[in-house]
Amino acid sequence: MPVEPLSPQEIEEQLAALPGWSLDAGRLTRSYRLGSHFAATAMVVHIAQVQEELDHHSDLTLGYDTVALAVHTHSAGGAVTGKDVELARRVEDLAAGHGAH
Repeated sequence: MPVEPLSPQEIEEQLAALPGWSLDAGRLTRSYRLGSHFAATAMVVHIAQVQEELDHHSDLTLGYDTVALAVHTHSAGGAVTGKDVELARRVEDLAAGHGAH
Protein backbone atom coordinates (compact mmCIF):
# COMPACT_ATOMS: atom_id res chain seq x y z
CA MET A 1 0.00 0.00 0.00
CA PRO A 2 1.49 3.38 -0.99
CA VAL A 3 2.31 5.89 1.72
CA GLU A 4 0.91 9.38 1.14
CA PRO A 5 3.02 12.50 1.75
CA LEU A 6 1.90 14.82 4.51
CA SER A 7 0.91 18.37 3.58
CA PRO A 8 3.04 21.26 4.89
CA GLN A 9 0.29 22.03 7.41
CA GLU A 10 0.17 18.41 8.61
CA ILE A 11 3.95 18.40 9.01
CA GLU A 12 3.84 21.59 11.09
CA GLU A 13 1.07 20.14 13.28
CA GLN A 14 3.08 16.98 13.86
CA LEU A 15 6.28 18.92 14.60
CA ALA A 16 4.44 20.91 17.28
CA ALA A 17 4.20 17.66 19.27
CA LEU A 18 7.86 16.72 18.67
CA PRO A 19 10.11 19.10 20.62
CA GLY A 20 13.52 19.61 19.03
CA TRP A 21 12.49 18.13 15.69
CA SER A 22 12.39 20.31 12.59
CA LEU A 23 11.98 20.15 8.84
CA ASP A 24 15.28 20.64 7.03
CA ALA A 25 15.76 20.08 3.30
CA GLY A 26 12.55 18.06 3.13
CA ARG A 27 13.45 15.73 6.01
CA LEU A 28 12.49 15.52 9.66
CA THR A 29 15.68 16.11 11.64
CA ARG A 30 16.82 16.08 15.25
CA SER A 31 20.13 16.04 17.11
CA TYR A 32 20.65 14.82 20.65
CA ARG A 33 23.52 15.36 23.07
CA LEU A 34 24.36 12.61 25.53
CA GLY A 35 26.71 12.27 28.50
CA SER A 36 29.33 10.09 26.83
CA HIS A 37 30.31 8.28 23.68
CA PHE A 38 29.10 5.00 25.18
CA ALA A 39 25.66 6.52 25.96
CA ALA A 40 25.40 7.86 22.40
CA THR A 41 26.37 4.47 20.98
CA ALA A 42 23.77 2.71 23.12
CA MET A 43 21.11 5.11 21.87
CA VAL A 44 22.10 4.41 18.26
CA VAL A 45 21.67 0.68 18.85
CA HIS A 46 18.25 1.28 20.43
CA ILE A 47 17.18 3.48 17.48
CA ALA A 48 18.37 0.80 15.05
CA GLN A 49 16.16 -1.73 16.84
CA VAL A 50 13.12 0.57 16.53
CA GLN A 51 13.87 1.16 12.86
CA GLU A 52 13.94 -2.57 12.23
CA GLU A 53 10.62 -2.99 14.05
CA LEU A 54 9.04 -0.25 11.92
CA ASP A 55 10.85 -1.34 8.73
CA HIS A 56 11.64 2.34 8.25
CA HIS A 57 15.17 3.72 8.48
CA SER A 58 16.67 7.16 8.93
CA ASP A 59 20.08 8.57 8.17
CA LEU A 60 21.57 8.04 11.61
CA THR A 61 24.83 9.74 12.60
CA LEU A 62 26.91 8.96 15.68
CA GLY A 63 29.31 11.61 16.97
CA TYR A 64 31.45 11.49 20.11
CA ASP A 65 28.53 12.37 22.39
CA THR A 66 25.85 13.17 19.83
CA VAL A 67 23.25 11.32 17.79
CA ALA A 68 21.59 12.92 14.76
CA LEU A 69 18.73 11.68 12.60
CA ALA A 70 17.29 12.77 9.26
CA VAL A 71 14.32 10.89 7.86
CA HIS A 72 11.97 10.94 4.88
CA THR A 73 10.13 8.24 2.95
CA HIS A 74 11.83 7.04 -0.23
CA SER A 75 8.73 5.21 -1.45
CA ALA A 76 6.81 8.52 -1.33
CA GLY A 77 9.32 10.29 -3.55
CA GLY A 78 11.40 11.54 -0.63
CA ALA A 79 8.45 13.28 1.04
CA VAL A 80 7.67 13.31 4.75
CA THR A 81 4.93 10.81 5.68
CA GLY A 82 3.27 9.41 8.74
CA LYS A 83 5.98 6.73 8.83
CA ASP A 84 8.56 9.44 9.48
CA VAL A 85 6.46 10.98 12.23
CA GLU A 86 6.00 7.57 13.89
CA LEU A 87 9.75 6.96 13.84
CA ALA A 88 10.39 10.43 15.29
CA ARG A 89 7.86 9.77 18.07
CA ARG A 90 9.43 6.44 18.92
CA VAL A 91 12.92 7.96 19.04
CA GLU A 92 11.68 10.84 21.17
CA ASP A 93 10.09 8.34 23.58
CA LEU A 94 13.36 6.43 24.07
CA ALA A 95 15.70 9.45 24.19
CA ALA A 96 15.01 10.39 27.82
CA GLY A 97 15.88 6.87 28.95
CA HIS A 98 19.33 7.38 27.46
CA GLY A 99 19.80 10.77 29.13
CA ALA A 100 19.64 12.54 25.76
CA HIS A 101 18.76 16.19 25.48
